[in-house]
Amino acid sequence: MRVVNLEDGRPTRNQAVLRLARELHVSRTARVEVLKIIHGYGSSGVGGVLRYAVWSELRQLRERGEIRSFVSGENFRISDELTWAMLKRFPELKQDSDLGRGNKGITIVWL
Repeated sequence: MRVVNLEDGRPTRNQAVLRLARELHVSRTARVEVLKIIHGYGSSGVGGVLRYAVWSELRQLRERGEIRSFVSGENFRISDELTWAMLKRFPELKQDSDLGRGNKGITIVWL
């Protein structure tokens, strides 16, 4: 699994979306199958702009068949159907420190 911190440098929404596209391209080229995106949850604690921008972009990519799927950090737990499928395919994810923690500041992408 590759980890990408989109929060680094406090980018704008547009900068973060461009960085996401670049990181997805790099990951595909390197044949990475799982990407952990750190987008944060916003300094106010009520949800961040980057979080929703990332989800919006990932939904579009999923609909176009450019990624398999993604799971939000709050759903990244064994009882989640998609997470369970990913854990079976990528057992190393069981070691991820965010599994089962409900971390709203991350998203796991299945390329």
